[in-house]
Amino acid sequence: MPRISLHRARTGAVSLGALIFFGVCVALSAWQEPEPLQRFFIAGLMLCTFGVLLFVFARLATALLVSGGLFLALKFIASMKLRYLDSQLMPSDFIYYAGTSLLDTLRHYPHLYALGIGLCLFVPPLLYLVWRWDWRVLAGLRSRVSAGVRLGGIVLGVLAFWLCMLPTGPFAQVHSRNVWEKLSDDAQLTNFFVNFRDSAVKLPAMASDAVAEQTWGDTAQGEPGSTQPPYPDIVQVLEESTFDPSIYDVCNVPQCRVGMFKPDARTRAHGVLRVHTFGGGTWVSEFAALTGMPQDIFGPGGMYAPYVLAPKIHDALALQLRRLGYLTIGVYPTEASFINGSNAYQAYGFDHLYGASELGLTEWEESDAQMFAAAKRLYDKVRKPGQPVFIMILTLNQHGPHDDDPMTKLPPTYRNLLRGLSTNAALNFDTYLSRLHDSDVAMRGLEHDFLDRPQPTVLVHFGDHQPSFGGQIRNLSRNLSPALQPYRDYLTYYMLKSNFTGAPVPNYPMLDIAFLPSMVLQAAGVPTDPYFSAATELRTRCNGLYDDCAVPGLLESYHAWTIGRLHVYQ
Repeated sequence: MPRISLHRARTGAVSLGALIFFGVCVALSAWQEPEPLQRFFIAGLMLCTFGVLLFVFARLATALLVSGGLFLALKFIASMKLRYLDSQLMPSDFIYYAGTSLLDTLRHYPHLYALGIGLCLFVPPLLYLVWRWDWRVLAGLRSRVSAGVRLGGIVLGVLAFWLCMLPTGPFAQVHSRNVWEKLSDDAQLTNFFVNFRDSAVKLPAMASDAVAEQTWGDTAQGEPGSTQPPYPDIVQVLEESTFDPSIYDVCNVPQCRVGMFKPDARTRAHGVLRVHTFGGGTWVSEFAALTGMPQDIFGPGGMYAPYVLAPKIHDALALQLRRLGYLTIGVYPTEASFINGSNAYQAYGFDHLYGASELGLTEWEESDAQMFAAAKRLYDKVRKPGQPVFIMILTLNQHGPHDDDPMTKLPPTYRNLLRGLSTNAALNFDTYLSRLHDSDVAMRGLEHDFLDRPQPTVLVHFGDHQPSFGGQIRNLSRNLSPALQPYRDYLTYYMLKSNFTGAPVPNYPMLDIAFLPSMVLQAAGVPTDPYFSAATELRTRCNGLYDDCAVPGLLESYHAWTIGRLHVYQ
């Protein structure tokens, strides 16, 4: 009898301790989410996980300990990644990230190694003791009945977990946030789980190998360049949230006609740029402008390009230029690790991505002039005689919101410029025009630094997407041709210049952003490998269009060639 009482007491103590531990895990994980619905979402997933494990193990305390510990560990990993790498934890990290950047980070933080070793030494004995002294919940049932109950319980737990993860299920509001919110807010665990569905990547439709060979075989050897080494420098600028405002009917004042959108004697090509995101998602325009592929050909997961697509890229603009002897550098207005920037740029072929702290700038606060001045200082520091440089610059001057300051804070010449708009829409547009003026002045300075000199240089700048103006810009009418009206929310601009005479570069009624790399290579006159030779040919055959190419079957054969045969994405 005493032994039985001791056993029951020990079992009760273990179960109570496990229950307390589970409650602590809920408090430290689910209850750390910023919104109440997000807290209940994670707590619901924890309960579902506990239910599944309860019937898997048929032991109460073990199920509580493992389910709570898994979520606590996930929260710890998410916090560590945000602290040390400045980016959200993604499901794909456990595939792409764990074996690369995580190990690099651990080398710089030995105490994390010590923590991992300590967990490996402590957790197994603890689990063994809990398992040995645990309450076996189905011990009194016959084996067949017990197996049936366990199977039914597992199925019910998995079904409940699936319902919580369903975008149209009880937590639909949790799933309905946009990509920017999922990548930038403090809901670390919520974002991790909702991104399971969003980050799914699928390959585009492809033709057969035989059709691909027949259609694209002539590009297999690449194309020679029209210039000889040393090749020209290339400066590429992504202008955050920048578009030509004169396409809007309401923008009919002189301040709407800005010099950076007007061609001059140095212009090789310019015009309307078709992008694949609206109001945000700069990173996908960045992806397309560097790799030659729009993110949407990979399905919904393409919106998470720096995380899920970049690690599998095997050819890109910077990679091709680096093979030709270029030094390839990027200049960021945030920390280089923001939204996995450093790792993505490494995959794209950059020798180094310089973040705001390395440039001596305050992240998120830089004007275009400050970014361009920092880029010029960096260029002067890293350039070597005889080695061309490719430098990619991101600006942040036009990042929204555009209504965070009152109209009185704007320069007098930019107050109440546009008529016929609501008060808030007018504030957004006037703020945009004021910032655009600053960008225009800064761009003239950048042209002076890189084009008013003997060194042959190509300069390209483009807008990554239109700002949303709080959702109000969609309803404003545009003076576009009927052919461009369907793309009205996805049109920005591009401007391609050089300070030397080169081979002609075509202009198109609308150029897809995915063709910018091939346009840059053509303007620079450098050799192209089989991938960019095929991209140039696709651009020619489709008249600057990509997703909307009018030639039946051409895109499928192109993907079969570039992805299936050349393995540019694998």
